[in-house]
Amino acid sequence: MTEEKAPRQTGPQFIPKLKGKKVIILLVSGGQPITGTMESYNPYEILIQTAKGKVLVFKRSIATIEPADVLKPKDFLMRE
Repeated sequence: MTEEKAPRQTGPQFIPKLKGKKVIILLVSGGQPITGTMESYNPYEILIQTAKGKVLVFKRSIATIEPADVLKPKDFLMRE
């Protein structure tokens, strides 16, 4: 009799790369986006430092999360 382990669920692989960077979070419920620096995260929550203080966001309430500095001038190159 062999034991089969349940597959381990892993979260999005991009979240660790955003730690310490400025992000924009849009919530499933709508409203204003949350903009700030991602301080920490765990399997269920993300802690964001905003201009008004720290905000704890549950991952299941996030519709989208993206880096705030996605488009930089150096990303645009002239093509001939």
